[in-house]
Amino acid sequence: PPKEQIQGERYLVGMRLKVYVIKVELSSRGPSILVSRAAAELLEYLMRQEIPEVSDDTVEIKAVAREAGQRSKVAVTSSNPNVDPIGACIGHRGSRIQAVTGELQRERVDIILWDSNPREFIRHALSPAKVGTIEVDAEQLEAQVSVPTDQLSLAIGKGGQNVRLAAKLTGCKIDLI
Repeated sequence: PPKEQIQGERYLVGMRLKVYVIKVELSSRGPSILVSRAAAELLEYLMRQEIPEVSDDTVEIKAVAREAGQRSKVAVTSSNPNVDPIGACIGHRGSRIQAVTGELQRERVDIILWDSNPREFIRHALSPAKVGTIEVDAEQLEAQVSVPTDQLSLAIGKGGQNVRLAAKLTGCKIDLI
């Protein structure tokens, strides 16, 4: 269905695509398979295929927020203190992440460091903007983030995309001040 497609993608007969299988049903006309190119699980699968540290669980993907065809944010952490999780995902001169983005029609993928501290996680999620103080209400899942005026447009992102993805990634409603 159109909502499971990457916007603007064209599919041709005989074209090879990687898809995520959402559901398989048995109907009166036989089996029906619902697949997606827009699912966050597809990005996670592609990273598992291209990045050896992710596939052997040295680097763990903690959260994925995706706007298919445009931009994604992936929070990663490492169980091994000697492994840089961001560097492992990006690879030498970006080779590993470029293989992933190539399959997703050059969708931008931001790799950020996951942190168990909600303040630091929100700070990382709003990158590349440099943010000031962060007040988190853990019960309401809300955060108020103070941002310097020169960083405000970077924190918001094009059409609010950066703050929207950060909110989806962290699970908190983020208000920029």
